[in-house]
Amino acid sequence: MKTRIVTLITLATIALSVSVAKASTITNNTDSNSSVPVTVAVNNISKIEASGNVEVYITNGDKDGVKVYDKYFSKNALVQGKDGVLRISSYTKDKLVVLVTVTDLRNITADDNAIIKSYGRLSAIDLNVVLNNNASAQLKLDAFAANFTVNSRATVNLSGSINDYTMNSSQSSTVNKTELVAVNVTENNTTKEAARRLAAQSVASL
Repeated sequence: MKTRIVTLITLATIALSVSVAKASTITNNTDSNSSVPVTVAVNNISKIEASGNVEVYITNGDKDGVKVYDKYFSKNALVQGKDGVLRISSYTKDKLVVLVTVTDLRNITADDNAIIKSYGRLSAIDLNVVLNNNASAQLKLDAFAANFTVNSRATVNLSGSINDYTMNSSQSSTVNKTELVAVNVTENNTTKEAARRLAAQSVASL
C-alpha cells in the first residue's frame, strides 16, 4: 500500500513538472509583467488569421479557448473571434504571444512576420495552411489531409504524419519536411507553374 502511494505521488509530481515545463515554453517568450495570461471569450474556431509581430501556439482541447500572454488591449493589437474566425494581429515592437486551443481547426493564414507553432502534436481532419510574406510555421501534425500554400519568403517546418499531403510553394520559400511521414504526396512549385502558364499564353497569342 505504501509503495502504491509513493508511486502515485511520483507520477503526480512528473505530470506537474511536465505541465510547468510546457507553460514556461510560452511564458518565457513574454516579459515578467505579462506572465499572467488574459483569457479571450471565443467559440467554434475553424480558422485562424495571424498578422504582424505575433507568435501563435495552437493545441487541441475539449473546448475552444484563447489566452493572450500580454496586455494586448492597451496596445495596437487585435485578438478577436467572430463567425468562427479568430483574428490575431499586432504591430508593436514587442511580440504578442497567444495560445489557442481548438477542437476542429480547418484553416490557418499567416501574413507579415507572424509565427505559427503547434503546442505539442496538433490533430486535424482536413487542414489548410497559407503562409505569406515572411510568415513562418512550425507544425507537428497528426492529420488525415493537409494542404499548404507557402508564398514569397515564408518558411514552414513540418513533422508528424499526414495521410494526404499537398504542398504548393514558391521558389523563394523554404519547406522542411524531413521529419514528416506522408502517404499520398502532391507537390507543386508555384513559381515554375506561373512561368509555364505565362509562356503558354505568350505562345497562344502569336
